[in-house]
Amino acid sequence: MPQTLVEKIAQKYAVDFPSNKLVKSGDYISIKPAHVMTHDNTGAVIPKFKSIGATKIFNPRQVVFTLDHNVQDKSEKNLAKYSRIENFAKEMGVDFYPAGRGIGHQIMCEEGYAFPGTMAVASDSHSNMYGGLGCLGTPIVRTDAASIWATGRTWWQVPQIAKVELIGKLQKGVTGKDVIITLCGFFNNDEVLNHAIEFVGEGISELSIEERLTIANMTTEWGALVGIFPIDEKTISWLKNRAKVISLRGLEGVPSDSDGNGIQPRMNLKRIEELENNPIFADSDSNYSKELIFDLNTVEPHVSGPNTVKVMTSVSEMQKREVKIQKAYLVSCVNSRLSDIAEAAKIVKGKKVAEGVEFYVSSASSEVQAEAEKSGDWQTLIDSGAKTLPPGCGPCIGLGTGLLEDGEVGISATNRNFKGRMGSPSAEAYLASPAVVAHSAIQGKISFDFPFSDQKLKGEIKSTPKIIAEKSETEILDGFMETLEGDLIFCDQNNLNTDGIYPGKYTYNDEMTSEQQAQVVMENYDTSFNSKVKEGDFLVSGFNFGTGSSREQAATALKHRGIKLVLAGSFSETYKRNALNNGFLVIEAPELVNDLSTKFGNKTLTVQTKIKAKIDFKNSTLSANGKNYSISSVGPAAQELVLVGGLENWVKKNI
Repeated sequence: MPQTLVEKIAQKYAVDFPSNKLVKSGDYISIKPAHVMTHDNTGAVIPKFKSIGATKIFNPRQVVFTLDHNVQDKSEKNLAKYSRIENFAKEMGVDFYPAGRGIGHQIMCEEGYAFPGTMAVASDSHSNMYGGLGCLGTPIVRTDAASIWATGRTWWQVPQIAKVELIGKLQKGVTGKDVIITLCGFFNNDEVLNHAIEFVGEGISELSIEERLTIANMTTEWGALVGIFPIDEKTISWLKNRAKVISLRGLEGVPSDSDGNGIQPRMNLKRIEELENNPIFADSDSNYSKELIFDLNTVEPHVSGPNTVKVMTSVSEMQKREVKIQKAYLVSCVNSRLSDIAEAAKIVKGKKVAEGVEFYVSSASSEVQAEAEKSGDWQTLIDSGAKTLPPGCGPCIGLGTGLLEDGEVGISATNRNFKGRMGSPSAEAYLASPAVVAHSAIQGKISFDFPFSDQKLKGEIKSTPKIIAEKSETEILDGFMETLEGDLIFCDQNNLNTDGIYPGKYTYNDEMTSEQQAQVVMENYDTSFNSKVKEGDFLVSGFNFGTGSSREQAATALKHRGIKLVLAGSFSETYKRNALNNGFLVIEAPELVNDLSTKFGNKTLTVQTKIKAKIDFKNSTLSANGKNYSISSVGPAAQELVLVGGLENWVKKNI
């Protein structure tokens, strides 16, 4: 059976997976990723790690700590937190990068942790960025991080995989940031929600590695779990250049090769040559859940927003609207690399930031800043009036200096512009390329010098024949049920968020008992829910169930209420992780959801359907109301979590 690039890499890092079976989309697998990165949230993972009884890191070379989020905070409290993390890293022998070295995702790429053809995860949503180098990067939650520290492993469900074909060539002055902004705004109906995206096509060869990293980074905002580019000549060339840079800067304490020469263990010519001689790529006849085609020739500079990436406007139109700005930002992991800084410097050279505008600049890493200083680009930005910030996160996540204030308008080369994220909820935040941001900072309004033609973007979703996968029986672990029966409770609601499932006012009340969680579950959605359900029921809801915040109680409260499992058209990936990490089953059953929606509609928030359903886990089917439905397979990796009551118990059992 042919495999996609995502499936092939996942196969390499799957453990305890049947040797005679190929990994495919939808499979639950146990994974042992090459690397796991945590940043400031390391401070929250440490107590989780200790509470499960772990005393040492399973593989110190697998783990990376980077302090990058709150680096501007010099308070005694934050410095003490940073010191605890550094001391823990030394105690455990973990690779540690202090505040000021740069943003964790950039470090993962610069230092070879995110190596092409490997799998690297991080307790941060922008780990998709590693896909710009052909590395399978995907986010995990903190419990997963603690599990990997303790056992080297966690679990993953291989997502649906979409192919995005980029055709044509970008016009001069158009960047990778413009590409991802227009992709998010053009395909803005959740076409790739919770998918892994594989980029293909002739247009890729024209994109630099830095542009690919930008695009991969913001596939997160597009709704995807992975955004990965093929490994090609540009990838190999970039790696070889990095290896030379690392070699020249000198190394301390690294292992030696057989000739006694000091080498960097992750980024060295021998490893790169092995990759070059044994490339990994998708099979030509791979199956994808959907295929999108996008014409790069038609892309012109656009902005996202305000306050959403699903709305885009051409800069040409913005110029007509005379949108004045008060702040501009060239910061963050998506667009603060060397080429971004160079492009901005070229635009502001010999000019001054407009009166009434504050222009904030920081580099993605200390190494990037050093190179920008060497080239003179950094000083050019300073001479224009830009205000510099330390390498790391900051305004992008609402921390530190330069946040948007009430009523202000900001334009930013960051990846997120959610309402209130960069400061005041009454401010407006737009996203754009570094070039547009720099030009706008000089002009005092959103603008760019470009020969706009206002041509229409060209893109399409190519229909693909539904592939009927070969049916194979799912292995059932000892102690796990082969079948399960329950009555269906139906809540016909798409995008039912975690506030609806478990109200925010209870989230930080750590004294809520299991019984109390059960009493308040779903009260923001339907106050009658609790009186209509009984223990053992199956809850059925719409698509993208559990979207919103990452609160674990949205899963545990339903479990405590006695709901046996949740069936939905699809799930927020974070919700799915929190559910299974607490031993609570969630299963995708889109056809069942559509049938119940047709039968009952949404006039009643919670419907007692009086339909009894039976799930056959061995054959991955559900029978209800005289009809059989295919459901996603609940593989051994998921079964084991349910049997032991969640990931923390699994770790305790395995350390």
